[in-house]
Amino acid sequence: MRISLLALLLVSLAGIASAKPWWMRGTESNDSDFLPPDVAFRVSAAVDGNVVRVRWIIADGYYLYRHRIEIKAESPDLVVSAPLLPKGLLKVDPYLGTQEIYQQQVEARVPYTRFDAGAHPLQIKVTYQGCAEAGLCYPPISKVLFPQKAASAPVPASHPWMAVAILGGGFAFLFAGLTLRKGRKLDLPAA
Repeated sequence: MRISLLALLLVSLAGIASAKPWWMRGTESNDSDFLPPDVAFRVSAAVDGNVVRVRWIIADGYYLYRHRIEIKAESPDLVVSAPLLPKGLLKVDPYLGTQEIYQQQVEARVPYTRFDAGAHPLQIKVTYQGCAEAGLCYPPISKVLFPQKAASAPVPASHPWMAVAILGGGFAFLFAGLTLRKGRKLDLPAA
């Protein structure tokens, strides 16, 4: 009896949890249909020589405004130039008029100069704004990023120096083990 009553209660609660509240019934979309800003506009940065590459991955059905992208130095003694952005698509916005936008992804190239010889971590502040095609525009988003050097291509395993390094390391380890033997000297026979 108790188990069937508990099962009935759980099924009822599951139905209530999936139902829309009375004020949302009959509407096709609501705020919960939109992605959080960090999911709609994923941003990252990497250092490539004396340029910081700031890249946005933009979710389907969303876009960024070109004129709302701003990148500033956040580290002491760091000077950044204006971001170099590719040409965007033209979109007629009912409130802002004709705007240049980015969809899918965009990368800004930002030349920089440091006067602290790398004493401080490289930090930039990015500000951007975008919208969902379904009609929601997000407020401006600002983030401080710590760009790292882009990963260089790995050395192929078949590289000739790789084998020399591995063999040399192995022989050094073997020699150290034979000569030290936990603090005792190795007694070699007299020749």
